[in-house]
Amino acid sequence: MDSAPFTERLALRRLALTDADVDNVLSLDADPRVMRYLDRPKTRTEVEREALPALIALSSHHPAYGAWAAETREGGEFVGWLSLRPVAPTGEPMVEWRTAPRDSTDTVMLGYRLRHDAWGRGYATEGARALISYAFTTNASGRPVQRIVATTMAVNAGSRRVMEKAGLRYLRTVHVDWPDPLSGTEHGDVEYEITRAQWLRWHV
Repeated sequence: MDSAPFTERLALRRLALTDADVDNVLSLDADPRVMRYLDRPKTRTEVEREALPALIALSSHHPAYGAWAAETREGGEFVGWLSLRPVAPTGEPMVEWRTAPRDSTDTVMLGYRLRHDAWGRGYATEGARALISYAFTTNASGRPVQRIVATTMAVNAGSRRVMEKAGLRYLRTVHVDWPDPLSGTEHGDVEYEITRAQWLRWHV
């Protein structure tokens, strides 16, 4: 998606292995509040060597999808990133689904991570809706996306609200045996989805 859509307030661009984007991703991954339902906070070295390259690799391996920095159209402030990752569905929990080979799936997983000072301003919902619209209508993969999925910890009420406002619907709660579980893991992970047929009924 090199021609990433603008939303009313956000511009999306590809992340790059630059000092600026290391700083941007570090502002997310080093913040315990942002990482509360994800993982332990990361160091700058971990962001520079692992986290940011992984986001860039997702875009390079899947140029129709991938990860994008979200910046305010007015002022160019970095507020976070959003992603679409092609996945290979299985009967296992979504958190265990592997990234699919290029152009070999009709299901993509929606992801987002925003700076704490950008929470509560509707940016995640706005960006998620833009990526959902893109995936179901104008994506460059040559294969129509038929389903968009997302998952989070059951206790992550904020992320669940974003999914619901973006149009995704609750599917089920699953329990994963994590090796180093976060507080709240005992309540499980929730899975959400929206199909292209549903989206078209609501938007055409």
